[in-house]
Amino acid sequence: MWENFFLKGLAVGLLFGMPVGAVGALTVQRILKFGPGAGILSGMGSSVADCIYACIGVFGLSFLSDCLLQNQEVIHILGGILILFMGVGIIRKKAETGSVKADAKAGAAMFLSSFAVAITNPASILSFLFVFSYFGISGKVEAARGIQLAAGVFMGTFFWWGMLAAGVVRLKAKIGEQMIQKVHRCFGAVLVLFGTAIFVRTVL
Repeated sequence: MWENFFLKGLAVGLLFGMPVGAVGALTVQRILKFGPGAGILSGMGSSVADCIYACIGVFGLSFLSDCLLQNQEVIHILGGILILFMGVGIIRKKAETGSVKADAKAGAAMFLSSFAVAITNPASILSFLFVFSYFGISGKVEAARGIQLAAGVFMGTFFWWGMLAAGVVRLKAKIGEQMIQKVHRCFGAVLVLFGTAIFVRTVL
């Protein structure tokens, strides 16, 4: 089974998709407000970022990985500030009743913001290398297998976000509108805490 690089990538993607973190909190908040499509777009942004870091690891792009890791403190700080501002924006935004429809521009912003949050964690490269080695993948691999592996990582993480969206939609149907508004602000507060923690941890 594990000779199939796509299946290996799928398993790795599921492992990386399950931890929730800031992107997860942001995605759940968007599903509650805008519907499952917003969650899929947000999850896709994170999946693309994970796929990029997986490609850097599997294809042995040492120059790029070294550059990112050497500057990871600055990148972490930028990510923390981004998360902090998004959390503050959610808390300050005026409460709206009912589901809000997101247009194409808003959908693109959701994708890009989730991608930006996920990509500001260069240490993911090392995590991917560690997990790849667990599955018997070390050093550079040939292009065809590398593409299969990266595609599997993308599909694995994206599958997780799809499952999360489905679960949140079912939960939304069971809670009232007033409770949803409170949950929005709670997720905003969670993002503020995430952003502050990243900033403080990196600086100290």
